[in-house]
Amino acid sequence: MSQRVLKVGLVGGGGGAFIVWPHQRAIHLDGTRRVVCGALHPDPKVAMEEAEKWPYPIQGYPSYDAMIAAESKKPIGERIDYALIVTPNHVHFDPAMKLIKAGIPVFCEKPLTVTLEEANKLAAAVKKYKVPFGVAHTYLGHWTSRLSRAIVRGGLIGDVRWVDSYYIQGWLSERTEDKGVMQAEWRVDPKRAGASGCGGDIGTHALMQLRYVTGLEIKRLSAHLEIFVERRKLDDHFTVYCELNNGGRALVRASQICIGHKNDLGIEVAGTKGTLRWVQEAPESVTVMMNGESDRTYWRGCVGPDSKDGFIEKLGKETLAALAAESTIPPGHPEAFHDAFGRLHRCFEEDVRKYNEGKPFSCDGSKYANVEDGRMGIYFITKAVKSSAAGGKWVNM
Repeated sequence: MSQRVLKVGLVGGGGGAFIVWPHQRAIHLDGTRRVVCGALHPDPKVAMEEAEKWPYPIQGYPSYDAMIAAESKKPIGERIDYALIVTPNHVHFDPAMKLIKAGIPVFCEKPLTVTLEEANKLAAAVKKYKVPFGVAHTYLGHWTSRLSRAIVRGGLIGDVRWVDSYYIQGWLSERTEDKGVMQAEWRVDPKRAGASGCGGDIGTHALMQLRYVTGLEIKRLSAHLEIFVERRKLDDHFTVYCELNNGGRALVRASQICIGHKNDLGIEVAGTKGTLRWVQEAPESVTVMMNGESDRTYWRGCVGPDSKDGFIEKLGKETLAALAAESTIPPGHPEAFHDAFGRLHRCFEEDVRKYNEGKPFSCDGSKYANVEDGRMGIYFITKAVKSSAAGGKWVNM
């Protein structure tokens, strides 16, 4: 017998929000999850109107408080199985905390919160109430991010010496916030975005890619948060030089004022034996460059337990079989942004089902970012802001 379809509730997503659409497509991608309700806007009247206009029938709630109150009274199987929070940053903490306390799993957009105090409280609550919690660091969902992680953490390129992890955009190269672009307006507002604009928005993605692929943490950092567009209140250019906990070095950098760049996220990891390079805008492959050998490019779908080239089989048949199982379509039919979201929701679904059945679940960060990853992102931003305010002074993490 097929499994019951999981029910998902939305917090936010109305009023022309962008990020809800790739999420809701991803939720429906496998046919095992569906959006059934939502509190789509802070104005109760607008929230109900937005629900009425939704492309398919969902139950509207005037507020997330009303949604949580109603859904938490229902038994498992009738209530929502998890909630997706897709609000601006300053409206992450309150609904997340209330959902956790109601025993409802949470999948939250990044950054986790706007302050470290809030992030610490959420991490403590997740530990106390033992509820699945995921943070939507999209790019961990790419199959090639999984492969990169296996290669680097498996020691195939040796000990990590240097990492360049970056996310470069150009859409805020002028005062986009003055043109009625909602996505820009709240991202440059300290009250809604937090202490860092560019760093909090996309620098956290670059940090997460570094931590996910390498397994390393930042020991100390020297940061420069800069504003290039006049009268802007938050950084639009973010550069952090880091010492890693293995003695290596890293650059975590982000910019939203580099004209011509769209969503140029990438990572290059230089080890003692070789270098790995991955680029999000060409996410079907990973390139490995070994000392004294020809470069190797591994394509999604072309790696499996029987792979043999004198290198990749060092990962072992079990790891290669697990990677092969995660590839959803044959190579040459490109996966992309929506597929990355889909893989995150698919993996989160596994833990939610175990939670519903009273079974142990991991939320260990290996398949999607967890609450501790989200907390570390806010901790990183807090330290970067402090360092930058002191002229780039080295600050311990």
